[in-house]
Amino acid sequence: MYVVLGGGIGGLSAVHYLKKSTWKHVKLIEASNRLGGWIQTTRTPRGFIFEHGPRTVRPKGVAGENTLALIEDLGLVSRVVPITHNHPAAQNRFIYVNKALYALPSSNICSVFVTQPPFTKPLISALFHDLKAPKKLLKDDSVYDFVERRLGKEIAEYAVCPLVCGICAGDAKEITVKFLMKSLFEAEQAHGSIVKGILMNAIKRKSNSPFRTKCELFKTAVKEKWNVWSLDGGLELLPETLTSSIKNQQADVLLSSPCEEIVFQTGKASLKVRGNVFECDHVISSLPAKQLALLIAKQHPELGEELSSIPTVTVAVVNLQFEGRLLRQDAFGLLVPPSEDLPILGIVFDTCCFPKGDNTVLTVMMGGRWFEKFFGEDPTPDTLLNIAVHHVRSILHISSAPEAHNVSLLNNCIPQYVVGHHERIERIKTYVNNHNLPLSLVGASYDGVGINDVILSARTAVESLIKDIQT
Repeated sequence: MYVVLGGGIGGLSAVHYLKKSTWKHVKLIEASNRLGGWIQTTRTPRGFIFEHGPRTVRPKGVAGENTLALIEDLGLVSRVVPITHNHPAAQNRFIYVNKALYALPSSNICSVFVTQPPFTKPLISALFHDLKAPKKLLKDDSVYDFVERRLGKEIAEYAVCPLVCGICAGDAKEITVKFLMKSLFEAEQAHGSIVKGILMNAIKRKSNSPFRTKCELFKTAVKEKWNVWSLDGGLELLPETLTSSIKNQQADVLLSSPCEEIVFQTGKASLKVRGNVFECDHVISSLPAKQLALLIAKQHPELGEELSSIPTVTVAVVNLQFEGRLLRQDAFGLLVPPSEDLPILGIVFDTCCFPKGDNTVLTVMMGGRWFEKFFGEDPTPDTLLNIAVHHVRSILHISSAPEAHNVSLLNNCIPQYVVGHHERIERIKTYVNNHNLPLSLVGASYDGVGINDVILSARTAVESLIKDIQT
């Protein structure tokens, strides 16, 4: 028997891939009373969609293709709602600086030659800065320090800092450059410059082979130039459909069943769950690293210490619905650099992506790395709602009261890949391998925080497990 711990998108995907790959019995164990993890959608009586967690998915790369293949496999193609590259939500993003909204430069090549506030120089000057800046040999660096060194302080402050807030609610001065800009960092280390490295790699790169994929939906995404996509009815439709699928494939699902301890033996593992002990051949853990650490620390304290050292942040999400089309800009939304010292990370313009008649739906993201600084340890939902409404009023000049709202507090929801993270993950994986632990690690704590990354980590873990068994 195989046991999968955690019923978020990583755990559900792992069970899905296991049931496709093996005849063995699979048991999914989830501590809470629901499946889906951080992907959660509220569908209001009037048909509005409030996403508590992720709301869109990028179709790019191997991981993006893999997720679209899963969508095909689950029969959800007709429910996919794409946003193409020429949509205002794909073209326009704002940052809030010095009490004013500024459009970030577009992908139009001409925009790099024009000075756009709050930047005081055209972006092309950042490339000249890179060519002149000295090389600094490092094993790792923060994304802020790297960008400031190579491209200048303004790019770091007004482009990268808010970007990191939007992706992982983190502080760019702490997050490793390998999280977002690994190839650019490697270009500097190898060639002394981002620009030189990119040019050298372009010269060495062999011509790409013709595009081939078995996933028809991915072909469509490439052809139509999708920027992001979601699902009609909300993104929670994905874990809901996965749940139905794995139950139809005879997987056992235990809800409200927190695991209390894992003990590894030779080629086996014992799990204590609600006073019962399950023996299994292998554990696939999709739990956050800190939660897994508590389960294995007694038997493997060194591994527990490494797992518990991966930090996380808490995010408050406030969904707001207003009568009327109240936004002055068509855009994906806005981000707020940490230097503004505001309690909000950004505001997503939901009805720009997915219009809902004569209405405006917004999502305000708050806290993250600075949650306790602004809200303390236990803010009330009313406190969070009032702060969100206040900043919507002051930034977007929406003076009316919301007709509907939802407040979600996502405790420790996003792992932080701080400087040294990738080296820590290597130590964790080496420990598991050296001790022959029947344990696979999937989920956002290790190799990517996005939905695509988590689903691919589940597939990779299952394929590796099946390969080891077959050999």
